[in-house]
Amino acid sequence: MSVSELTTYIALGFRHITDPRGADHILFLLVLAAIYGPREWRRILWVVTAFTAGHSLTLALAVTGLLRLPTPLVEFLIPVTIVLTAIENIVVKDRSGAGWRARYRPMLAGVFGLVHGAGFANYLQSLFVDHIAVPLFGFNVGIECGQLVVLTLAFALFVSIDRVVSWLQRQPLAAGVPVAP
Repeated sequence: MSVSELTTYIALGFRHITDPRGADHILFLLVLAAIYGPREWRRILWVVTAFTAGHSLTLALAVTGLLRLPTPLVEFLIPVTIVLTAIENIVVKDRSGAGWRARYRPMLAGVFGLVHGAGFANYLQSLFVDHIAVPLFGFNVGIECGQLVVLTLAFALFVSIDRVVSWLQRQPLAAGVPVAP
């Protein structure tokens, strides 16, 4: 396999994440990262990488023919993972501490990555005919890069919105009545 073929698979993985038609993937990433602030980038990276690892495992199993999941089941489970992650964001109050509490979020992301990987597996099976390792590696590098770009842009947008809202809250009303702090 040539370098140009590797870059083709990297680009394919990147587009898989950033394509608006794959909004479920972007939505899952945003829900997964919603609880973290910009200074918690290491935690975000760990969780997103765990998601990619789960995604990659399912893709590898599907591409090699070791795993076959019914498409309707996978298409049902993908939005379920998004809803469950959103519920977990709201319900779990204490994310600090030792033991399982410090590690369950990446494990959750990895398990949900298994489901999301199955959603793209059928398409990839048709692409990976002769060689599997390098295309799968390139595809996963593209996925990880795409996820980091999506999350960076989302955080930049949310920080900007937060600053504008804070600035607007400090501005006096049009009638000359100051806004309470």
